[in-house]
Amino acid sequence: MKLLKPAWVAQDDLPIFSCDIHPLGKKFATGGQGDDCGRVTIWNMEPILSPKAQKDSSVPKMLCQMDNHLACVNCVRWSSNGKYLASAGDDKLVMLWTLSAYGGGAVFGGGGKVNHESYRCAHTLRLHSGDVLDIAWSPDDTWLATASVDNTVIVWDVEKLPQTVAILKGHTGLVKGVTWDPVGKYLASQSDDKTLRVWRTTDWGLEAVVTEPFEDCGGTTHVLRLNWSPDGQYLVSAHAMNGGGPTAQILDREGWKFEKDFVGHRKAITCVRFNDNIFEKYRNDVDEDSGKKVLCNYVCLAIGSRDRSLSVWLTALKRPLFVVHDVFDSSILDLSWSKDGFVLIACSMDGSVAAVVMDKTELGIPMSADKKDTLLKKTVWPVRRINETKTAPHRGSRSSSG
Repeated sequence: MKLLKPAWVAQDDLPIFSCDIHPLGKKFATGGQGDDCGRVTIWNMEPILSPKAQKDSSVPKMLCQMDNHLACVNCVRWSSNGKYLASAGDDKLVMLWTLSAYGGGAVFGGGGKVNHESYRCAHTLRLHSGDVLDIAWSPDDTWLATASVDNTVIVWDVEKLPQTVAILKGHTGLVKGVTWDPVGKYLASQSDDKTLRVWRTTDWGLEAVVTEPFEDCGGTTHVLRLNWSPDGQYLVSAHAMNGGGPTAQILDREGWKFEKDFVGHRKAITCVRFNDNIFEKYRNDVDEDSGKKVLCNYVCLAIGSRDRSLSVWLTALKRPLFVVHDVFDSSILDLSWSKDGFVLIACSMDGSVAAVVMDKTELGIPMSADKKDTLLKKTVWPVRRINETKTAPHRGSRSSSG
């Protein structure tokens, strides 16, 4: 494992609230506070991973800076096909960016900064009445879910923007996190109202409301970024409490039971992010019947906290794979894994980013895409979408309440 802290990834010492690695792994985006606006920045990954590239003045570090948001950017998320970058902020707006053929140029008012790529805003979504704190793309990129301090989650129809599929109105407090299960059957949200809610995508009704692990939680986090495991079996919350200590609660898809959690952080959990891969590794023991080594499957999760520490867990181990302490001066607010599963990016309120680079000896071998699809079909079968069985949604929304 290598821990890297690129000092050049900074937004003029202003907070970075979100980060996300492009599906191709060659760049990543950050979102946060600009000088008098909200700022989205695209960074080159090569100078982080290669010391030679970092020293090469011909290799650009910053690829593009966009200061179009009127207030702080709270979340940035690439679509899984890499076509769009979605950004959301305190200006109540959600913007969808796409790469432009124009090659870039000087950043307006950027003090000599140069854009090596150019992005145009393809869509601006304006339906929220409060700050937008989190974004999640559906597995096939056809829907986009956004969570806001207006207590709602809006599900947008990406193919017919600005039309919406649903406005989910069950929460009674600020909604600070939203995530899809890997086959698009459920959407989960977490709020300051001390609930985690699971919504069905077949009819946008409420599948489950979980309250007990959050009853003793205070509203101490800027975000509550929960996440679903790539095998679909587990939903892991952000800030929960167990025995007076902060945890990341594990919800089992079967019956939404919450009998296990991740412990060890000293302050509230702000964000969790699963590696998108399912890993495989042979155990040392031998199967009694076949006489062959046993191949086990497991998933990998990163956790960030207000205690400034980062932990990485494998479900095959009872303890964290590793914990990194005091890499930041303030809370960790977001995490992102590369598609190949071996690079993890974390960002902080202190305006900096850290990267952790791992290899197969530490994590295992990623399961093939075909094998992963077969596993998902056996365990968390996909469902027909509501807009595949009914007429197209009208402009506006369909509401659900819990």
